[in-house]
Amino acid sequence: MTAHTSPAATARLGRRPGANTTRQAILAAARARFAADGFTATTIRRVAADAGVDASLVMQFFRSKNELFAAVMSVPADALTRFSAAFEGADDGLGERVVRAFLAVWEEDARSSEPLMAMLRGAIANDQANEQLREFLQERLLVDASASRPADAELTLRVGVVSSMLVGLVVGRRVVGVPTLTGVERERLIALVGPAVQSVLVPAQRATAHGEGAGR
Repeated sequence: MTAHTSPAATARLGRRPGANTTRQAILAAARARFAADGFTATTIRRVAADAGVDASLVMQFFRSKNELFAAVMSVPADALTRFSAAFEGADDGLGERVVRAFLAVWEEDARSSEPLMAMLRGAIANDQANEQLREFLQERLLVDASASRPADAELTLRVGVVSSMLVGLVVGRRVVGVPTLTGVERERLIALVGPAVQSVLVPAQRATAHGEGAGR
């Protein structure tokens, strides 16, 4: 007599059908959960519940919360392109272009904003998130600034100051929820913060030389 295995029993053996689809569902759930709750408060069980799967299945794909966190920290390439594009063109208006591109990446598209928010919240309690956030912000800005602007001895410092300014703006607006920041239109923030970023990225001496050259 041949033993028959029920469909339910078959489904419990190994990974469920559609492994790639399941993995993507877990990643999407984890990305949203890390962005909303941060690294410490996020648990494998919560991610599994959000994805509609068993926690053991999450562990089959990702052996730990750290590994899951690393997998979701994939920022879309077009987010990097926005930063690069902001540095193209004349020095005039550079600060506003950088602030606009930065806020657009953090606020317009969940594909880029959720991984970044997860990095930001996770950086408080997780060294890996801290490292990834530093790399994305300072190193990315440094690469773009170096590629399109004359390098000088203080370029790294100036980029570091700008990245700190922009992170502080996002923390106040998206994490802490400072009323004066959350209640203001993005364009108003760009107009206010842009000149400050401009003054750091474009030293006064260079700005003056640029203006004199344009007037000749």
